[in-house]
Amino acid sequence: MARRSWQRLRLGAAARIFALVALLASALWTNDGAAIVALLAIGVVWVLGELVELDPRLPVWLTTVAEPVAVGVLCGLTLPSSTAVVGALAVAPFTAGLRCGLRGAVTAFSWQLVAAVAVAWRLGGALDGAEWRALTTSAVAAIGFGLIATFLHPSLRRSDPDSLAPYHDASDLLRELIEVSDGLSSSLDPATLGAAILDRVRDELPTTEVALYVPNGMDLTPLVATAADPTSQLPDADLLALRCRVAERAIVEGPAFALPLCLPLAGGGRTVAVVAGRLSERMDTDRLDLLRRVRDLAPELEATVVHLDTALLFASLRDRATSYERSRLAREMHDGLAQDIASLGYLVDAIAAAPASAEQAERIETLRTRISAVVAEVRRSVLTLRSGVGEAASLGAALGGVARHLSESSGVPIHVTLDEREIRLRPEVEAELYRIAQQAMTNAVRHAGATAIEVHCRVRPPAAEITVRDDGCGLQPRRPDSHGMAIMRERATLIGATLEVGRAAPHGTTVTVRLIAPAPDPDEPPPGTHHRPEEVLT
Repeated sequence: MARRSWQRLRLGAAARIFALVALLASALWTNDGAAIVALLAIGVVWVLGELVELDPRLPVWLTTVAEPVAVGVLCGLTLPSSTAVVGALAVAPFTAGLRCGLRGAVTAFSWQLVAAVAVAWRLGGALDGAEWRALTTSAVAAIGFGLIATFLHPSLRRSDPDSLAPYHDASDLLRELIEVSDGLSSSLDPATLGAAILDRVRDELPTTEVALYVPNGMDLTPLVATAADPTSQLPDADLLALRCRVAERAIVEGPAFALPLCLPLAGGGRTVAVVAGRLSERMDTDRLDLLRRVRDLAPELEATVVHLDTALLFASLRDRATSYERSRLAREMHDGLAQDIASLGYLVDAIAAAPASAEQAERIETLRTRISAVVAEVRRSVLTLRSGVGEAASLGAALGGVARHLSESSGVPIHVTLDEREIRLRPEVEAELYRIAQQAMTNAVRHAGATAIEVHCRVRPPAAEITVRDDGCGLQPRRPDSHGMAIMRERATLIGATLEVGRAAPHGTTVTVRLIAPAPDPDEPPPGTHHRPEEVLT
């Protein structure tokens, strides 16, 4: 049974149980024997109603008509002697509304009210004031609960198999994302939003270096960073940010500070990022009251944190969709195109078994060689599509893997030099850098006629630089059907990187993709002099 159907059944069962317990407690307190007997009978009816809803093959009218009529008759039987049971009339419109919406709620309300009034009138004649007041109160409650159920019905109406429920949920969420995306007031680029957060921090605090970290599994990944000294690596900030994330509170140690940026409570209170940095050594942090000022930043950044969380989720969704599509294309190429070309090879082998002449045999051999080359190219393309950073230990390790595969298939030696830190780049940034370097290595193998390729990967999050150098024939005029270089530039633009392509000495080509951390604003005063009136120099 579908997950949503189980939710509806649980809500209906909870309503029946709650009403039965509440009404029975009241009847037992007043020692109302007639009401107790009637409520026990109503409990049996509700159990049967719940069992009916468990079997979707049974007709709906058993829930919207039969059950309300039975409850209405039992309430009518006891109404002349006791009004303690009429509260049960509020349940049927709720359960019927959950199952069938407004029409079900109205049907159940009408049938049970008519049944209760008709039976009570038949037994005791005209109803007195107390009986009418009890019925009116229960009717109003029934209308209210029926409307609540009608409101809940759209989200519970599907009864699809469990295997389709995630697709329906994803469809609803994607449709909603498309509808609301036009109303977003800011960019969905995490780096741009992160830079805005750092600008706000630097406006409030005279930092010499500051970085914004986002969660990446159990670790933190620098999103953006600024420093007065471009060679600064912020090692202390990395460790302080990790401690801050674990402690979930602001930390100040001398001139260094870290602050967790969390969603507002309405958004779940989850930590979206951690900002960590350092003030000038000349600042008196005690008189500056650094801890208080760091804490005061959190409410000021709440709106931007919500924007950043949305951007990070969107980037994650985009990367998953891209990965899925690449895997799908790889499967289609392997199971379709590659198999069809291989079948042509078998046909050529059959023809080559009995050539009509020596010239024909030579042409058949040429055709076979061409087909083998095409099959090898398709297999390399499948490997390219399926490979990625994925679960690799680092970006450099992933590049080493693709270099090894290319070297084994082409015979061209590829030497990879790595210079990395333990902290990694964001997954989407690593993925784009990986694809750019992979394309550069592939171009060198396929088109440059290289006899050796060198790859240098230097990663200093959030900055990185990858250089691919070959000793081939150098840059050639662009072919009309060649799109590799344009795609590489597009990938670099997506992550805010630059792509440089030039000639290598004495011959060959050099491709460099460079991701640079934002530099401090040149209009800002030197470190230690950018301060507000209340800041004190030692």
